[in-house]
Amino acid sequence: MKKTIFITGGAGFIGSALIRFLINETTHTVINFDKLTYAGNLESLKSIESSDRYHFVQGDICERAVLNGVLAQYQPDFIMHLAAESHVDRSIDGPGEFIKTNIVGTYELLEASRQYYSQLNDTKKTIFRFHHISTDEVYGDLDDKKLFTEETSYEPSSPYSASKAASDHLVRAWYRTYDFPVVLTNCSNNYGSYHFPEKLIPLIILNALDGKKLPIYGDGKQVRDWLYVEDHARALYKVVTEGRLGETYNIGGFNEKQNIEVVKTICNHLNDLIIDKPNGLKDFQELITFVADRPGHDERYAIDATKINKELGWYPEETFGSGILKTVKWYLDNLEWCRHVQDGSYQRERLGDNS
Repeated sequence: MKKTIFITGGAGFIGSALIRFLINETTHTVINFDKLTYAGNLESLKSIESSDRYHFVQGDICERAVLNGVLAQYQPDFIMHLAAESHVDRSIDGPGEFIKTNIVGTYELLEASRQYYSQLNDTKKTIFRFHHISTDEVYGDLDDKKLFTEETSYEPSSPYSASKAASDHLVRAWYRTYDFPVVLTNCSNNYGSYHFPEKLIPLIILNALDGKKLPIYGDGKQVRDWLYVEDHARALYKVVTEGRLGETYNIGGFNEKQNIEVVKTICNHLNDLIIDKPNGLKDFQELITFVADRPGHDERYAIDATKINKELGWYPEETFGSGILKTVKWYLDNLEWCRHVQDGSYQRERLGDNS
């Protein structure tokens, strides 16, 4: 059955992957509602922008009146909320925008959506879902042996993760207080094509191509669970269409890697793919540089995705080995996209150093 899906933050990294999946693999109509901040880029959606099932609306989730008008106009069946300030280092340098967008913006969207929901007929009410997309960083640091589950207590370490934890709590409160139909997901670190160049993997690839230093925080032994963004898009669709109301689903890639392992893997692929290396380099690993750690840096994140595996039948299709090679090749083939997104507001500098 064809649905209309309203997506906030659809011009971002994960949002654009979700929209490409929905347009290419389903028959649903998609409304992309995005403010187009520094990390939002419509070039990530060029391959599907001509579809008559895709509509873009530029807007801010903090503006309730705008939300009310758009929801009334398009009458969505599902709302998938991805709009967020999402970079930990930026949250250290300037937490105010994270509080505004991630907490206040989520509140405004919840209230606009609740008002819209209250006016639906009974049939449409039984279909409607509000899906809040969040992060595993809300859980904080993790011991060596454990995995984050849906029951893990929240212990956010950064302004970013604290703001996302607050938004998660708001969504659950609207479910419990107002019986508003929600589902939530918390995901591990995403990677893949169209990733904004301040994040670790594209930063390392692009710095290496320029012969610049490859900065690694601390000793590089911080562990992250890596999830290929197209696998994540499939999981999000599973949850919004099949997930149980009021439930949280953790989405992980079963790919725990130390940051230094990730960087060395990228360097090895670049060594194989690029014959003429910059500045007379023989090995891209020569560019690895350890820098002072950022404040409040969590040592390890790792997701237990058993619940979504068993209940919804979702499993990642990509291993880290297959996904990272695809990602490196994509950046080599799409350097023009990289140049276009770097508009001057971010020039691959190190963020988050408050010393």
